[in-house]
Formats: sequence, C-alpha cells, structure tokens
Amino acid sequence: MNQLSEDISEMHLLLGIIHNVDVGLVVLDRGHRIKIWNHFMWNHSGINPSTLNDKNLFEEFPLLPKQWLQKKLDTVFLLNNRAFSSWQQRPYIFKFNSYNPITGRSETMFQNMTIFPLTGVSGEVEHVCLMLYDATDAALDEQALQSANLELDRLGRIDGLTGLLNRRAWENAMLSEFKRFPRSGQKSSLVMFDIDHFKKVNDTYGHQAGDEVIRIVSALLQETKREVDIAGRYGGEEFCVVLLGSDKQGGMLFAERLREAVESTEVIYEDLLIKFTISLGISEIDDSLKSHTEWLEQSDKALYQSKEGGRNRSTLFK
Repeated sequence: MNQLSEDISEMHLLLGIIHNVDVGLVVLDRGHRIKIWNHFMWNHSGINPSTLNDKNLFEEFPLLPKQWLQKKLDTVFLLNNRAFSSWQQRPYIFKFNSYNPITGRSETMFQNMTIFPLTGVSGEVEHVCLMLYDATDAALDEQALQSANLELDRLGRIDGLTGLLNRRAWENAMLSEFKRFPRSGQKSSLVMFDIDHFKKVNDTYGHQAGDEVIRIVSALLQETKREVDIAGRYGGEEFCVVLLGSDKQGGMLFAERLREAVESTEVIYEDLLIKFTISLGISEIDDSLKSHTEWLEQSDKALYQSKEGGRNRSTLFK
C-alpha cells in the first residue's frame, strides 16, 4: 500500500470515529462557519450535515447564546487554549431533547462542553472543535441529591404534626431576631400560648382527637400570622410566635385575634363536638433583655398569669 492509500485509509478511519462517537463534534473556522457536524449532532438536531457545510453557526442556530459562546470561541482562537462549560453554569448549549423524553426524567438534554483549538500546518489556530457531552443523567442525579438534602433539612426543622417550625428551629430563628434588634432597633413581640385543659381533651376524647385539636390550632395560627412572622410548636400543646416589627400593642391585637378565632372554632371528631380555648402571654423586646431566654421567660410568665387569671385570655408582660 502506497503512502496516498495509507493517508486515505487513515482519513476514513478518523472520519468514522468523528461521526460515530457518542459525543457531539462541531468544527468551526475563524468565521464560525461549520466544517464538521457529526452524527451525534445530526441525530439530536435533525439537521443533515450536508445542509450546514460552510454555513455560519449563529445564523443557522439563532437561539444559541451568541454573545457568551462567541466570546469563548474567540478566546480559544486567540489564546490557543481550551475553554469549558458545565451544565451547572448553563444547562445546555443546543436545546436538544433527551434520549428518553417520555420515560426519562427530563425533556431537555443537559450538556457539558469543551472547546479546543485545531492548528494548521503553519502552527496557527485555523479551526476550533466544540465537543458536546450529554450530562443529563449526572445532572438529574445531582439535582435529586440536592432535593433530597433540602427535604432532609426541611424535615429537620419542621414539626411533623403541625407543619410549624420545631422547637430547635424556632429558637434558632428567635435568637437571630434577638441578635438583630440592637442593630435594627425594630420592635418585635414574642407570643407564647397553649391550649387550655388539653390533658382533659386527651383523657376525654383520646390522643388522636387531641392531635386533631393541635392541628386545628396550628392552622388558625398560620392563618392569623403574617408571612414574615416566625411561628413554631414549642412542645406538646404549647406554641410560640415572634411578630417581627410589632410592638406590644400589635402583639396584644394579634393575640386577641387568635384567641377569639380559637374560641369560636368547633372541632368535630368521630361525631363528637370538641370546643377549646387558649391562653396567651406577650412580651415586647427591649434593651433591658440580657438574653433571648430572658425574652422567652417574660412571655412564659405572662402566659402563666393568663392561666392564673382564669384562662382564655391574653396577658402582656409588665
């Protein structure tokens, strides 16, 4: 076999590899004209390479991120260095369908990209090769892991019965607000309350009925508070809420609205009518407080005064 035949055979071998490798390959010249468009790109775009030969990439694909991609291409031409992009930076370059859009977990293919220079016989960069990798499985696995971690974090902060913050998460949020007060000077009020005679509810109607009462009270709390307020289940039938930006008068108004809403609520459980009330204590944050636990203790003392005063009432710490 002469040299020419060997060169032709080698060229066919290389072309076979280029067109059949399971990676997108696009070769561009300095004018961003398409010189090679392999079978991977053909299969996913549905565009025959013969129709793209010598066509400008950005004119043929106007939905490409032109400014961003052109800057990367021009940098490779200028510096004779590789450039990279991951799906975390940009989910895709070409908007291709995934391999299994119906049974798969994503309709769109996530992509990683590498651009590397191709030098000519003169040693100058005459072309660049854009390599496109299907990163869909890896991307979706990572997203699923992140989602699972977020859900675990959420479950670690949320009380399962009520959907409110659990005690630890609520105290952390309350501590943050306490630390913020000296800088902001913004008044906030802390309201603690519990369900009156809750043990009697459990003893009379059963613990499942008691759980239903707790859920109803939690729902009323969610409806009464503002989105910015920090509400949590402190333990058992005891609840707490930090009213951000509300002074003691605002705290008392909130407490009375909630108390009246609970008093007028009737729970039907297994054809049994259950009525109940709550008692509340309110404390406004101020400069005299040495710690967030002292703030909490003030609200608790006011709550105790409500209990001692006959229950089903709101008391402001003085």
